[in-house]
Amino acid sequence: AVLTLHVSWILIIIGAFITRYISYEGVMPIREGATENAVYSSNAFVTLYVDGPVGDQKLRRTLEDDLIVTEQAIKSSLPWTMDFEQTPIRMEFVRFEQGMQLGLVPDSTGVNYLQIVESSEGSRHDHYLAQGEISSIHNLLFSYDKPTEGAININTTPEGLTIQSPFEGSFMRMADQFSDTVAVGQTTPLQLRSLYQLGGVQFVMPQPPVMGEMGVVKAGEELPKDQLQDAFTVRVWVGDQSEEITVLGSKGAASFSKPVTIGGHDITVGYGSKVYTLPFSITLNDFIAQKYPGTEKGYSSFMSKITLVDDRPFDYDIYMNHVLDHQGYRFFQSSFHPDEQGTVLSVNHDQWGTWITYLGYILLYIGLMGIFLFGDTRFKQLSKSLDKFSSKKSLLTVVALLALGTSWGQTDHSAEHGGVTPVDLRSLIDKTLVAPEHARKFSALVIQDDNGRMKPLHTFTSELL
Repeated sequence: AVLTLHVSWILIIIGAFITRYISYEGVMPIREGATENAVYSSNAFVTLYVDGPVGDQKLRRTLEDDLIVTEQAIKSSLPWTMDFEQTPIRMEFVRFEQGMQLGLVPDSTGVNYLQIVESSEGSRHDHYLAQGEISSIHNLLFSYDKPTEGAININTTPEGLTIQSPFEGSFMRMADQFSDTVAVGQTTPLQLRSLYQLGGVQFVMPQPPVMGEMGVVKAGEELPKDQLQDAFTVRVWVGDQSEEITVLGSKGAASFSKPVTIGGHDITVGYGSKVYTLPFSITLNDFIAQKYPGTEKGYSSFMSKITLVDDRPFDYDIYMNHVLDHQGYRFFQSSFHPDEQGTVLSVNHDQWGTWITYLGYILLYIGLMGIFLFGDTRFKQLSKSLDKFSSKKSLLTVVALLALGTSWGQTDHSAEHGGVTPVDLRSLIDKTLVAPEHARKFSALVIQDDNGRMKPLHTFTSELL
């Protein structure tokens, strides 16, 4: 029994080791109608790509490790050092900032940028279009001083900005609610701070072009939390040359900086989740979120109706306490997108660690039961010792009961000595008694709790107690 107990501890430790250092867990966001096979790790990783010449070829060296970082402290293996064909390379941590985004930094030596704000996915997104460039915003082309066929062309004229659209649409000026149509191919003055609806996209240009450069800025309070990112800054040395590199990223996404040339080597830094590719795919057919009656944010349940695409595809519903297990992967319903048009599944890949740990706990239980029942163990020795004193214990119990009975018999519990009689108790109950019919009606009264959930008063009272 003791041997079984010790073996169980060893198996539990081995299972924990596999879970910690070999297995992984993460999230899989999927939009309705989309198919995904990528899982984003729950831990944040920092990555360094070094592309440099090796003979006549250009090869890449990669360094990667997970880390825990806040604005006050960092726990990681940084700084990193390595040699790339006898060239010393070093990367060290500089700073970490939360609640950041890519934005325009005003600079009189920069270029003109036109801000375009759209909300096609239910939340605000800021886009910046540089003068002389073309950009695709939700599959809709925008050009700024670069006329392009099939694009929404915004051009600078002596009279101001103009707009020309390949689609029919409309606009509404927010200041005075004036609205008008936008004809195909017609060039008209651009209405700033007006809501345009063109090509199935709603957008606003809130201000005239601003001269500057794109950089990392503090996010505004109006930006939703799911769009906030972290700014991770490092300094990379190649030989005696160095440069600071900042990359925007967050858990649940994989982000990389633009390649920077330092000392003849191209340096790319990544920060965010590590991407794991599954051997199968999942298609989200429908996401269903149900709310409590009379509430806007109180969700009673939410479910993902998916199709697992493999050699033998099948449909499945994932919701609370209804988990999908497939090829060693477990999928849980975790959360969903704010517009309720997408789901976020929690993914766990720990088949070996789980089963080894379970086996350890089974042996632990068997070993504990064995110690109680078999062998010359401390428990058995104590049991034999207790048997020797059983007769004495019985005698002591009888003596104690006789003593208590004598003491109780000598105590006067009458009302004359300050006691409480059954008549007094009944009188107290009668004074506070509520009619059963009234109690039933009151318990069925529907109220709203502090979380916005509608429930009978009886349910709320039970939870409170």
